[in-house]
Amino acid sequence: MGWFKRLKKGVDTNTKSKKDTPSGIWIKCKNCGHTTTNKGLSENFYVCTQCNHHMRIGPDEYFNIIFDGKFTRLFSNIRSIDFLDFSDLKSYKERLEQIEKTKPGREAIEVAAGKVKSKALVIAAMDFDYIGGSMGSVVGEKISRAVDYCIENKQPLMIISKSGGARMMESSFSLMQMAKTSVQLAQLSNAGLPYFSLLTNPTTGGVTASYAMLGDVNFAEPEALIGFAGPRVIKETIKSDLPEGFQTSEFLLDHGFLDFICHRKDLKETVYDLVSLFSTKYEAKISENK
Repeated sequence: MGWFKRLKKGVDTNTKSKKDTPSGIWIKCKNCGHTTTNKGLSENFYVCTQCNHHMRIGPDEYFNIIFDGKFTRLFSNIRSIDFLDFSDLKSYKERLEQIEKTKPGREAIEVAAGKVKSKALVIAAMDFDYIGGSMGSVVGEKISRAVDYCIENKQPLMIISKSGGARMMESSFSLMQMAKTSVQLAQLSNAGLPYFSLLTNPTTGGVTASYAMLGDVNFAEPEALIGFAGPRVIKETIKSDLPEGFQTSEFLLDHGFLDFICHRKDLKETVYDLVSLFSTKYEAKISENK
């Protein structure tokens, strides 16, 4: 009997009995192509086990990684609106309505208050899936209110940046957020409270030129793209080849723009160490003012 002869009896070729793999179980690394399960990836802090690539994650994932399990969302009622009646390929209003369907109740930045190993902390984390994490008036307002909350409750602030820059659909109103957030962070500093800035991939444009680089401690995830303009734009402008690894976390660390680079698996412990290190100073100042 031939090896490849198909028996007519006892062989079920009906596709109704086929078991397909449910969507969302497997995830492929965009850097090396390694495939792993979603569960395995989340257990490894969304870092590829083969090449150590830090995959892009959103505010919820960061909150779950850093906080002790419980946290309170703040300022979730603030929404972007099309106050300039802006339109390019489609109107800004249509874009906002479309993203509201996929990410209901969310914005380009989410703020939450919780504890890291019993240490109080407020985190504002940007969401790249919301119009490229672009900085609009709502982003500036949420950061401003987060600073006010920190000053009122005597808590440190951490901002996790992940952005393509200012939101062009809000024109000069988006650029105003650079000054607004910078002034607010100065108020936080005057109150003796620390601000920690974590830069992730990518952190560019007006965000880099304002609050992302104003931390008492500026640190980043490995191999994150950090800069004002993108490498391609810079290369075309200066008509010259750029150094190897230009605008990566490692390049910026070597040139003094970052304090250190933190692997995501060490993030919670690192944040706790930072809060603990600074808490002695700001808690002492709070006691003096009482």
